[in-house]
Amino acid sequence: MVVDPAIAKPVIDWLSHRDLALEAILQTHHHADHIGGTPELLEHWPEASVVAAAADLERIPFQTMSVKAGMQLDLLGQPLQVIDVKAHTRAHLAFVLPIGATPTDPTPALFCGDTLFAGGCGRLFEGSAADMHQALGRLNRLPGSTRVHCAHEYTEGNLRWARALRPDNTAIAKRLAAVTDQRSRGELTLPSTIDKERDTNLFLQAGSAEELAELRSHKDSWRG
Repeated sequence: MVVDPAIAKPVIDWLSHRDLALEAILQTHHHADHIGGTPELLEHWPEASVVAAAADLERIPFQTMSVKAGMQLDLLGQPLQVIDVKAHTRAHLAFVLPIGATPTDPTPALFCGDTLFAGGCGRLFEGSAADMHQALGRLNRLPGSTRVHCAHEYTEGNLRWARALRPDNTAIAKRLAAVTDQRSRGELTLPSTIDKERDTNLFLQAGSAEELAELRSHKDSWRG
């Protein structure tokens, strides 16, 4: 299974090296940096299922399993939960699997596309601040241990912004220091967890749509 393949080659190389076949592709939304590799992957594995929002059929025309929020699917022998997180785009979905990287790992895995980032959230291209506030509220109800697999490595920039806005917040300062060290060594900071985001993500902490709108506007214009 792969989620939001922007380009096909890394997926093809990784699976081919291990003599594995691709069985499913999850698409959170229609942007090119999330679906760009899917047509080529389907050339290699034409039997692979493509799971995407029914409401985005025109923009993700190669989907083979059209889904709606609230559905629970059987995917590769595991129940896949579909969550409505429209805001970044009008049909954005998130997916939750109840297990982690191995069958013995009990930690749930969230694939949230461009909705929730480590230390941030997605821009509001087709939805409103109220939509994003509701979407983040749904994700915030997941268990704190849930691994957050977002689509972009924006963690350091997001936390620098949060640190500038909340200079007295020790949790943000501590996480920023750790993330800066990780990035200096070329390491990824993802996945995050819901608990980490509860502690340090100002968007997830926003108490109202109005507060989130102010934060989003400030972040969009910030040049720090």
